[in-house]
Amino acid sequence: MSGPAPASTTARRALQRCDELAAISSMPGGVERVHLSPEHARANAVAAGWMAQAGLATWQDQAGNQWGRLEGREPGLPSLVLGSHLDTVSDAGRYDGVLGVVSAIEVAHRLRERADELPFALEVVAFSDEEGTRFATALMGSRAVAGQWDQDWWERADADGVTVREAALAFGLDPARVGEAARRPADLAGYLELHIEQGPQLESAGRALGVVTSIAGARRFTGHVRGEARHAGGTPYPRRRDALVAAADVVLAVERLAVELGGIATVGRLQAFPGGVNVVPGLVEFSLDVRAERDADRDDLVERVRAHGEAVSRARGTTFELVETHSAPGVACDGLLSASIAEGIAATGDADPVRLWSRAGHDAMAMAAITPVAMLFVRCEDGISHAPGEDVTLGDVARGIDAFEAAVHDVARRRR
Repeated sequence: MSGPAPASTTARRALQRCDELAAISSMPGGVERVHLSPEHARANAVAAGWMAQAGLATWQDQAGNQWGRLEGREPGLPSLVLGSHLDTVSDAGRYDGVLGVVSAIEVAHRLRERADELPFALEVVAFSDEEGTRFATALMGSRAVAGQWDQDWWERADADGVTVREAALAFGLDPARVGEAARRPADLAGYLELHIEQGPQLESAGRALGVVTSIAGARRFTGHVRGEARHAGGTPYPRRRDALVAAADVVLAVERLAVELGGIATVGRLQAFPGGVNVVPGLVEFSLDVRAERDADRDDLVERVRAHGEAVSRARGTTFELVETHSAPGVACDGLLSASIAEGIAATGDADPVRLWSRAGHDAMAMAAITPVAMLFVRCEDGISHAPGEDVTLGDVARGIDAFEAAVHDVARRRR
């Protein structure tokens, strides 16, 4: 990666804090920190300590999100919220979400001596469940803040059979009070999120930072192909209803159709049952994640995959089913806030910032339901994310924090 900027004290501290949070993990030798876990509680407590050091008043809401607030030129003003998430996927990198939280804290720390000049309060939030790793429902923390909590979520269970309700109670939350996490649009001045790109476009362009124009809406499914389990040696091919062969055809079609239609579709998990080496598979369960820049294109891709799966199953004597487990509409970033992000990047020396849409989902998607949102991307090495190889440079982080702070100043200028 090229073009490092002079290292700043705040950037070094931000990266050290990413390392500190990476050590709070349920996975020996790796990073895993899931919603409503003991590791989540420890991470919130650590982040609250950093927020307090930056001069923020802190609290944890009833959805498990950690907050800090710095008053503006007078108490009680609507707040400009900066934030991201602290939860991770399994065997994660150390910067996805986390870099956005620690960078927001650094910006608040820089601004605390001049907060009485701001025409808004400044809040920092560390969201609790962006990834959906534990309960397979992403954005629970930010959707609670947006007033979109789904009561059906309480009965969702993790791999050990623990429900969201049970986990919340063990965490010290009161499920009856989750509505208190919701914020009123009138109390917010906007939401800004710094995040690693999770893709290679900035690196390919030789740029450290970028302005996000929109966030792709994702739909996720659990797929089932059902055939008939029979003896592998005794069942001739004309008699076979092999669920795995049918599923393999679908998996190949998922990639082909995504490329043809300009979308993104991924099968990240596939399991055959009963799983015997000498048994024709009778059932295959798989995951499907579908995204596109526009929701209509994403939905078209889903229907093409569904049609192909049904056609394959008719030909092979199996059945095909897709059960939707998550749906989030795409979000366009706010023009004025994005202009402030661009001004922030320009203040670091890049007069014509790269503009790109996010293929990954973010908490900004949920926050867009109650306030304007904008995002700043920071280059990540080789576009690697959701993996231990996730990496950023000190220089890029320094630029990112500088640009984030300058963006806040520009938002303030526009509101005076």
